[in-house]
Amino acid sequence: MSEIEDPDDREISITAPKTWATGAPAVAHALQYSLGQTSVRRTTLTLLNINQADGFDCPGCAWPEPGHRHRNEYCENGAKHINDEATSRRVTSDFFRRHPISELDQKSDYWLNQQGRLTEPMVKRPGSDHYEPTSWDEALRLLADELNRLDSPDEALFYTSGRVSNEAAFLLQLFARAFGTNNLPDCSNMCHESSGAALNETLGIGKGSVSLQDIYEADLIFVVGQNPGTNHPRMLSALEETKRNGGRIVAVNPLPEAGLLRFKHPQKARGVIGRGTAIADQFLQIRPGGDLALFQALNLLLLQSEDERPGTVLDHAFIRTHTTGFADFAEHARKVTWPDILAATGLSREQIEEVHQQVLRSKKIIVCWAMGLTQHRHGVPTIREVVNFLLLRGNIGRPGAGVCPVRGHSNVQGDRTMGIWEKMPQSFLDALEQEFGFTPPARHGLDSVDAIRAMRDGSAKVFLGMAGNFVRASPDSAVTEEAMRRCRLTAHVSTKLNRSHTVCGETALILPTLGRSDRDVQAGREQFITVEDSMSEVHASRGRLAPASAHLLSEVAIISRLARRTLGDRLSIPWEDFEADYGTIRDRIARVVPGFADFNARVTHPGGFRLPNPVNEKRFPTPSGKAVFTSNAFEMLQAPTGHLILQTLRSHDQWNTIPYAMNDRYRGIRNARRVVLVNPTDLEALGIADRCEVDLVGVWRDGVERRAPGFRVVSYPTTPGSAAAYYPETNVLVPLDSVADVSNTPTSKSVVIRLEPVREGADAWAG
Repeated sequence: MSEIEDPDDREISITAPKTWATGAPAVAHALQYSLGQTSVRRTTLTLLNINQADGFDCPGCAWPEPGHRHRNEYCENGAKHINDEATSRRVTSDFFRRHPISELDQKSDYWLNQQGRLTEPMVKRPGSDHYEPTSWDEALRLLADELNRLDSPDEALFYTSGRVSNEAAFLLQLFARAFGTNNLPDCSNMCHESSGAALNETLGIGKGSVSLQDIYEADLIFVVGQNPGTNHPRMLSALEETKRNGGRIVAVNPLPEAGLLRFKHPQKARGVIGRGTAIADQFLQIRPGGDLALFQALNLLLLQSEDERPGTVLDHAFIRTHTTGFADFAEHARKVTWPDILAATGLSREQIEEVHQQVLRSKKIIVCWAMGLTQHRHGVPTIREVVNFLLLRGNIGRPGAGVCPVRGHSNVQGDRTMGIWEKMPQSFLDALEQEFGFTPPARHGLDSVDAIRAMRDGSAKVFLGMAGNFVRASPDSAVTEEAMRRCRLTAHVSTKLNRSHTVCGETALILPTLGRSDRDVQAGREQFITVEDSMSEVHASRGRLAPASAHLLSEVAIISRLARRTLGDRLSIPWEDFEADYGTIRDRIARVVPGFADFNARVTHPGGFRLPNPVNEKRFPTPSGKAVFTSNAFEMLQAPTGHLILQTLRSHDQWNTIPYAMNDRYRGIRNARRVVLVNPTDLEALGIADRCEVDLVGVWRDGVERRAPGFRVVSYPTTPGSAAAYYPETNVLVPLDSVADVSNTPTSKSVVIRLEPVREGADAWAG
């Protein structure tokens, strides 16, 4: 198949943003993209098997499947994602002969992805500008030899994204710790680490507490810093069920996203020929980073309402029995002032008091959030304040209520459960030691940001990435790329080509692996893997398609073979058994990871099983044994005069770092990604014309100029004082050292920039 063209020269157009999401157009776009990737038969096979109990889990988001599944249990972006993986296009050794790495490094993320599935292991040798084919034995020998040459195991980094299965994740952390390091950075470090840090501190467990049934039963749901219409579209059908059951929804976001406004269910008549369902009963268009102040205001109002009607507002029995720190929290909460609240949020007092009245009328409240909360310097205090809000009225540990961090990657929660964390608790390490007979290292390892620093400074020399696109997912692009190029060896276990393959160490390996939809046969027996969704449901995933190449290995096989070559007979870990039968891995998981007893038997039940969460039994594994009220200092994001606060975000036609098209249908943008969305009042104040070409210039205390050149300004209803643009194109503007307190998460939602005009005019624009 011929190489796909790069669409950079197509005509750009802008139309008004949509006021509703999904409907019949979503079905049409999903089919159009899918059929552009592969055959009708293959598309039909993928769509009939995705998210089915006997099929494969969508590699896209981590939204759970309902108990009663529709035969078409997928969203537009899930359909596009699975058929992007199931594409009939192939990247062979001939492709790499024709394209030097220096040329590939100039191609767009879209172009690289569209070339198709990787088909055989490739190596770039020192001094070469080309990948060349190699055998699996040679590739794994090169990697094992380089690992064994290191002066310390801590000079190696083992990265994963959330696409990796539970079985592969468990083996990778086992191998890394058997090798002698806790350097296990992962994609959680760059997205929901703030959630885990805040929830561990306040509730004793770093994951959400709600189920789909809780979503359906809630009286009031907050959807905060989240765009479900693009990032978790199947969440909209759950929110529609909430509304039909009488629940209400408050959306809090700097942009009026289509999915927050109205949903047209494509499998219901009302969504095809009707007006669909209004999602947000109240939409709060908040300033970026103002969520901390919003929940501080709501908590202040709850305390004042309790003063006015003693014994009728707060759940004193719950607070007295199950929490600690209330008195200090209450004293601190009363000090916040309304001028500060209104300045930080950009909202009116009337808007906030209207929400407060909805809270008073509601017995069961859920707060959902995503990166709009986590990727700020004060992300952890913000989520702690959300927990305070829920604790005040006992909305933790009862049906229809709780915390709901919504993960945007298929198995990112499962990876953490399996031990992919640079600072797993000692109890987990002790269980590994008891099961496998070696003492894991106790010293905490490096997270993603610290891993970049280590490569930059020369203290990390080998990088192994399991899935994902580390180079494009990371902040401070120039620093990240230079850090990767300083490595002696970089290796990426991947299904498709991406920018991380073009930013190479002295030696570089591409290790092609099976996709989620590919049939996995080991030792003559078909295998299945497991994943954990955002709501702690663990279920099986079985690939149904013929693999893209006879030369692909599964992630489990790659790790097992690498571990044997690296560790030799130093430890008696049965890597060969693990590769031959994934059930043997699950047997070990059952003995190491709490909640997985009888793993192999329970996961065969349709829909799998839900992991226990002590919070739902009002048991809090904190040092005090109680949920913790916290006192969080007020913080407000401010930009100097003439500057804006930029948040990076996805387009609708995008999955993580990879665009599937150059469009953003819901925001009305076509054939463009280098655009910046700015409120018209800000454009007028700055003296910048709509459609003007500008450079985005980052402003940070280190004095280094970070510049993203060649963006077109789009007048758009963002919150005044803010702007929005797509990542990964704007990751260059996020300083490596601009991170959230406690969690070390990059602050991608609060980048201070100025717009520097390049030239006037907009000749290339239409619409």
